[in-house]
Amino acid sequence: MSPDTHAATAPAASGLKHPYHLVDPSPWPLVAALSAGLTVLGGVLAMHDEGFVLLVIGLLCVVGTAAFWWRDVLRESATPGLHGPIVRLGLRYGMTMFIASEVMFFVAFFWAYFHFALYPTHVASAIASAVWPPAGVVTFDPFHLPLLNTMILLLSGTTVTWAHHCLLNNDRKGLYVGLGLTVLLGLSFTAFQALEYSDAPFKFINGGVYPSTFFLATGFHGFHVIIGTLFLAVCWFRARGGAFTPSRHFGFEAAAWYWHFVDVVWLFLFICIYWWGQGAVVAGG
Repeated sequence: MSPDTHAATAPAASGLKHPYHLVDPSPWPLVAALSAGLTVLGGVLAMHDEGFVLLVIGLLCVVGTAAFWWRDVLRESATPGLHGPIVRLGLRYGMTMFIASEVMFFVAFFWAYFHFALYPTHVASAIASAVWPPAGVVTFDPFHLPLLNTMILLLSGTTVTWAHHCLLNNDRKGLYVGLGLTVLLGLSFTAFQALEYSDAPFKFINGGVYPSTFFLATGFHGFHVIIGTLFLAVCWFRARGGAFTPSRHFGFEAAAWYWHFVDVVWLFLFICIYWWGQGAVVAGG
């Protein structure tokens, strides 16, 4: 037997199996792509006053696909032997790269905002009227609801860290309370941001470049808060079901990483858009 042949057959002859998890064929990647495309098409039609039916259908398809896909992932994680050390390491790398890709989303949003904020001549043709925010725009008071939401998110970062600490020390009651408080704080943030949007002194559509950049950055962050809140809520139910142990709880760690990312992004939004970017006239001032 040649050396090359022996090298190729040695792993099989030894009876060793590879440490990776080869997933079963799944329809969810294709269904998710189709659902996302349907949502984008529905959004375009809604912006052209063609109704919201297709947008709602697309969003429901996305949510349903995510629920069934994550259900399959949870079943895989509970199957002995599938998620070994190498697989768990790969999951950590994957979550890290996912958060890095989300960071680049917000880099693009901040880039657009500062492009107009630092060079307002791109907004107004006349040099005398080239100011930021544009003349006539009434901005939010940063020390009203935005400051309250900042305090809420900072507090939620401490409660999710407390929950993680309790899990590591096998304090189940502290884990449930910490996670539950984080979910409630996330819901509170979303409620206050919805209240803020309802009282916005500028239009969401056709209001100019300032509303476009403002709602794009803060709205996309609000969407991430909703996703993170759902993520943590699922972790709360999984914790109640005994899915997490002090040594195996990456699902919870991933949710905590994501939530801390949401916290940090909001701090940049508050400082750059609400505080630094406020105009001479603020709502209620």
